[in-house]
Amino acid sequence: MKTKKVKAAGRFGAGYGLNSRKKLVEIENKQRKKQTCPFCKKQGVKREAKGIWHCQKCGKRFASDIYYLS
Repeated sequence: MKTKKVKAAGRFGAGYGLNSRKKLVEIENKQRKKQTCPFCKKQGVKREAKGIWHCQKCGKRFASDIYYLS
């Protein structure tokens, strides 16, 4: 089981090192969660592309941070 410790980052193999792959897993987990909308303050914002976010509750589409909303 090469993906037990690093989950989805196991696709990169051992050549990248364990710490790099662990950091990647943390970032990917944060960016895939639903975030709080800065306009309507509800959970429902999903990342569409680099820096492009869309709130499923109020329908707003806006630009912000790349990986996750702060």
